[in-house]
Amino acid sequence: MHVFYTPDISSDDYVLNEEESRHCIKVLRLGIGARVSLIDGRGGLYEAEIIAETKRNVQLRIIRITKEYHRRPHSLHIAVAPTKNIDRIEWFLEKATEIGIEEITPLICDRSERKTVKEDRLNKIITAAVKQSLQAYHPVLNPQIDFEDFLKLENDSLKMIAHCLEDEPRQTISQIALPKQKYTILIGPEGDFSPREIEMSLNKGYKPVTLGDTRLRTETAALAACFEINYLNR
Repeated sequence: MHVFYTPDISSDDYVLNEEESRHCIKVLRLGIGARVSLIDGRGGLYEAEIIAETKRNVQLRIIRITKEYHRRPHSLHIAVAPTKNIDRIEWFLEKATEIGIEEITPLICDRSERKTVKEDRLNKIITAAVKQSLQAYHPVLNPQIDFEDFLKLENDSLKMIAHCLEDEPRQTISQIALPKQKYTILIGPEGDFSPREIEMSLNKGYKPVTLGDTRLRTETAALAACFEINYLNR
């Protein structure tokens, strides 16, 4: 069944916006009587039927509602340094959304090669992955933030920083984390976090973790952390 993202849905009747209506009519060629799925990004999954259509609008009637669809027992927030090649961080956002993630923050670090991101485009990547994987919860993409400012934010989760300094003691995620928790994991840029950043994070209660014996690209490290948390909570 075809899926549409409808974050503003609030009643038994709903009209797709012009972009989604055009996709429904012109690309998918759906007509009156066709059934579709709607997701609101807050855990709601809706089955709906097309009851009317024009060139610019498709009107739907809600048939069935499922609340808290596939709600996960944990919450994962990954703060990751955007890569110089933005395609790589877009790949991470797509795959992490499919696997399961609640929150992402672009993190600007001492060694970051990219200092800005286009949040609208990144959100579109996430939304497309939400629809493709039938996720009723839409991950939150926070505005980019400097590393030091991120550490100042209130945070009641289990906090971890993945870094590559071999002479510093580190544990694996599974050695630190228990299931059904809130987790925040920091992933640095190519070239790793600076010693200053690592020291600051440890002083703020972040636990140092390793993601294996090989040196991973930023987006690979972020996805590996995402996979480990979801495997822990399988």
